Amino acid sequence: MRRLTLGQLEHHLFAAADILRGKMDASEFKEYIFGMLFLKRCSDVFDEEYERIIKSNLKRGRTEEQAIKRAEHPSRYAKSFFVPKPARWEKLKHAHRNIGDELNVALSTLERENRSLEGVLGHIDFQRKAGKTKIPDQKLRDLITHFNKYRLRNADFEFPDLIGAAYEYLIGQFADSAGKKGGEFYTPRDVVRLMVRILKPQEGMRIYDPCAGSGGMLIHSKQYVEEHGGNPFNLRLYGQDNNGGVWSMCKMNMILHGIADADIQNDDVLASPLHLDGGELMRFDRVITNPPFSQNYSKGGMKFTERFRYGFCPESGKKGDLMFLQHMLSVLRTNGMMATVMPHGVLFRGGAEKEIRKGIIEDDLLEAVIGFPPNLFYGTGIPACVLVCRAKDAKPDERKNKILFINADAEFHAGRAQNYLRPEHIEKITSAFDAFEEIPGYATVVSRDDIKSNDWNLNIRRYADNAPPPEPHDVRAHLLGGIPKTEVKAKKQLLDAHGLKISTIFKERDADYYDFDPELIERGDIKKRIEAGKGIRQQEARLKEAFDQWWEKHKQSLVDLPDTKNLMEVRTDLLEAFVSDITPVGLLDRFKVAGVIATWWNEKKFDLKTLIAQGFGGLVDGWVDTIEAAMEETKGNHFDLADDPLVTRLIPDYLDELEQARQDIVRLEQEKETFENGGIGDDADETSEDEEEKTNYVKELKTRITELKNEIKEDKKQIKILTGSVRKKGSIKFHQDRGDDTLTVELEAQLKALTKKVEPVENKIQDLEKELNPYVEITNQLKEAKKRFKELQKKFIKRLHEARNALSNDDCCVLVLDILNEKLAGHLDSYVTAHRQEVVAAVENWWDKYHVTLRDIEGEREKAAIKLSTFMDQLRYKNE
Repeated sequence: MRRLTLGQLEHHLFAAADILRGKMDASEFKEYIFGMLFLKRCSDVFDEEYERIIKSNLKRGRTEEQAIKRAEHPSRYAKSFFVPKPARWEKLKHAHRNIGDELNVALSTLERENRSLEGVLGHIDFQRKAGKTKIPDQKLRDLITHFNKYRLRNADFEFPDLIGAAYEYLIGQFADSAGKKGGEFYTPRDVVRLMVRILKPQEGMRIYDPCAGSGGMLIHSKQYVEEHGGNPFNLRLYGQDNNGGVWSMCKMNMILHGIADADIQNDDVLASPLHLDGGELMRFDRVITNPPFSQNYSKGGMKFTERFRYGFCPESGKKGDLMFLQHMLSVLRTNGMMATVMPHGVLFRGGAEKEIRKGIIEDDLLEAVIGFPPNLFYGTGIPACVLVCRAKDAKPDERKNKILFINADAEFHAGRAQNYLRPEHIEKITSAFDAFEEIPGYATVVSRDDIKSNDWNLNIRRYADNAPPPEPHDVRAHLLGGIPKTEVKAKKQLLDAHGLKISTIFKERDADYYDFDPELIERGDIKKRIEAGKGIRQQEARLKEAFDQWWEKHKQSLVDLPDTKNLMEVRTDLLEAFVSDITPVGLLDRFKVAGVIATWWNEKKFDLKTLIAQGFGGLVDGWVDTIEAAMEETKGNHFDLADDPLVTRLIPDYLDELEQARQDIVRLEQEKETFENGGIGDDADETSEDEEEKTNYVKELKTRITELKNEIKEDKKQIKILTGSVRKKGSIKFHQDRGDDTLTVELEAQLKALTKKVEPVENKIQDLEKELNPYVEITNQLKEAKKRFKELQKKFIKRLHEARNALSNDDCCVLVLDILNEKLAGHLDSYVTAHRQEVVAAVENWWDKYHVTLRDIEGEREKAAIKLSTFMDQLRYKNE
């Protein structure tokens, strides 16, 4: 049986959102998609268990009626949800009228029959108005039809936790679409990974997120434990969120990830924390969260006020951030540790916030302050930070009475709408935190006394200033030329890392300066010279050799995965070996090397999970199915076949045919356009913007032909009458037959005159049509080319399946390894290219600064002055 792939399900869910998109924004319709997905999943899992119960009872000799009676009893569904009849998909998929009501009934009865779902589904209202109208039945019918496409049982998935991964994808897509509102329920996953890696949760721990949002931090904590060899089911997850809709989303997220025992509560955590143990606040080993920034709060009715031992922030003025921090500190176990996102204002604002900071620092609870770049989070463009704290006296001895400041505000990748942390940035930050050492321009360890002397101010730049040094300018080089050797030496680490030899670019001038090689005529020559440099090529070849050796050494662990199923052990081995084998080459630092392999792993981990569950053949089948689903969902648009690694390997001949057909269309369209332009091709000089738009030569020809035909239209009608049969009244034969000789002669004269008039015009029409014939031929060929292209496109899926079916399992293994290798090599190459460009930019910067000296400028000025003087003399203009 072909299994549902992650790519298929992601396309499927995103297409479901498209059905409602436009009627309302993402922040509104997301709950309908989540609700429909949850209904379908619960119903499909229930059906599977229902069938098992029936089969089991029939096997024991019970009647069908007895078996059904047992299958309809809720107590039989201890490990899944009991789905009452109104909520079963078999009923819902036949709904055609009042669909919103039926869906609401389905959600409410499902919630009522399952205590653990209390409050999770009831707020979803398919009858709620969007603007002035409700969602029409047809839209809901379309949504049900769409969700009916795939069955969502565990047995249908290519790997076990596929539904959870797809739900996370959907949450991320909604966060992107919702913009500012996305920040209410979603923390970018790169930030989550960083915070989890800092806290290093372990099996047996209690993990708590007091502002849980969609639950991503708790889920990633579980995944971290699994990735590092722990038992993820020996972990207790707790969370609370004030927003009912977000809380519901989090509960569904936990359930779809198979974490049914997660304790997620719904209320304001400052006013009423709900995780209690014997009437007291429950304590946790790890606390991790991203609380809402700059919130007001109220002391009225607040429970457990002893949490705020360091003081209360102002209730108004949107300064409630340190209230969240104090709550987290109050619920830490003896050796507990916490990490929270905070706005920068909490680091330096005065008043009550300063007193709270002072108390926390004096009790030695704050371990690290990590500064983030701006525009990293949904809902705010301001830079934020992470505060890492431990319970009182829980710091390691070497870290006591010290705080680590990490200024990572320059560590980001600029995206289209927001910035991101790449794996190498996460690696660098976590390495700095683990080392707890000085890193110039990046990390500083500051004593508590130094903080006190700075009036408890935690402004990151005060301690870890990463501002770049001012650009050096050598006055002598500006005046006389040359590149200062001191500046080249300052870039030695960069140049040496990539193997650039000084002699590739520079010639010796004297003891203190180089000159550019005289053969470098212009700035553009620098890049060509560097890329062709022997040292550069040798260093890149060494890196390639180290990569190839690493791959040959470790690819067998991937080959064995379907048998060993030890994914997390393989992950650890691959990541550690890659860093240890590639870093010594020296071209990329260890953070970038770690970033390469981590990026690849994050992209391919779901493929590797499928490999374990389905084998190499099953993984290739999944890729084929995903491509087919993408083609169906997008109707072939926005899917470039030539960029897909599977397609390029399985059916290269087909791609050649498709490309040839595409080129035929392009060629014929160009010929058509050239003819329409009167034989003027695309390479002709452009006319000025003020000139009228070019006339269409074909249109002119057709217009002229029409004009000429109209010009002789009446004459030809008369000729037709005159040359008609004997029975045609008015014809020459008609009058000849009646012996009317006089009139016959007149009509023959008229025919002769008309023929004489029409013939030259018809000849002209024939000449014009002959001139137009090549264009007609081109358009006919173009139609045929487009038809062939569409026919080839229609055959794509068939050809792809035929090529897949021709592969043996060994062929699939070779194919998969080749694609995995290519993807990893591609990531490595992109980092190498970026590093090479840094080298080029450094040398180009010296060219920009020093290539033209003051003397050169003065010389050009003198030449210009002489030329101007000559012109003035020629104009007989004398300066009085």
